Amino acid sequence: MSAVSGRIPLLTLDTLVRLQRGPGGTHPPVPPRRLAVPDGMTVPLGCDAVSVPARLGPLLMPRLPRVGCVYADEARWWWLVPSDSDYALEWPAPAHYATGALLPDSPHVPGLIHRPDGTVPYTPPIPLYLAMCRLTGTTPTWSRAISA
Repeated sequence: MSAVSGRIPLLTLDTLVRLQRGPGGTHPPVPPRRLAVPDGMTVPLGCDAVSVPARLGPLLMPRLPRVGCVYADEARWWWLVPSDSDYALEWPAPAHYATGALLPDSPHVPGLIHRPDGTVPYTPPIPLYLAMCRLTGTTPTWSRAISA
């Protein structure tokens, strides 16, 4: 309330838009970036991605029977997996599951460091999940005790 008039100040649409944009004003939010499937490859099952901190990436690669497209930057390594590869799975921390292969808050798209032979970009999700569980000391979801 205004001490002088006793009324609540009127907020216009322009004021609300400026408040939403925050300090600095008119910069639109950065749209989410997506990992691109290389030319000549198809995604018949849709496309999601799983990432881990960069220090774990080289440890996972030799544990996988098949490696699909892998992207990396200085912070994280990303594997393309079929859509819904998180169904009934809790990917172990510090993994990050990205629906639609959208990168959260990334200033740039990581570079492609591995491309498989053929036209399918996927790393099989179950071997990737099991290798991550092994590296992180996490019990796979289906092996955990069920409480009554």
